Amino acid sequence: MEFIVNEDKVFEGLDHAEKTTTGREFQSCTFKKCDFSNSNFAGNKFVDCVFDGCNLSMMRLQNSFLNNVEFYNCKILGVNFSECQNLLFSVRFENCILDYASFMSKKMLNTKFIKSSLKETTFSMAILTGSTFEQCELSGTVFNRTDLGGADFSTSYNYNIDPELNNIRKAVFSADGIPGLLTKHQIKIVHG
Repeated sequence: MEFIVNEDKVFEGLDHAEKTTTGREFQSCTFKKCDFSNSNFAGNKFVDCVFDGCNLSMMRLQNSFLNNVEFYNCKILGVNFSECQNLLFSVRFENCILDYASFMSKKMLNTKFIKSSLKETTFSMAILTGSTFEQCELSGTVFNRTDLGGADFSTSYNYNIDPELNNIRKAVFSADGIPGLLTKHQIKIVHG
């Protein structure tokens, strides 16, 4: 398949909701305040790109290639990142709403999730070694057979992580977050 390459371009205020785009490669492109909700970007390539203030809710990314893609202040509800290509998959999120997204089985070493909402997001069987969850809301987030070795949850909250089902070796948690590691045991922890 021959890709149409877009390089070093800025796309601002683009309304691409519910539209389909195929056969495109975006290199070092910036997307500002664009609406990609319910759009289909299956099979495209994004390399060294930035999305800022965009609505990507329910965007379809099946078989897309995401390498060094950063998302700032974006609404990304229900996006299934697990359908993206695994090769060189790397993303970063800051001030984003990632509720109901899926990263199932993704290898995401040292990924940064900063000041983001990840309610009901799925990380089952993902590899998140060395990743940072800084000031993230994690209510209902699913960690099941997930590698969280060395991950930092010290400033995040409302998580429920079963140490028997997940690798949490060398992961960092705050004292306030300990109940989220013991939920299944129905232990009540009180402060003396």
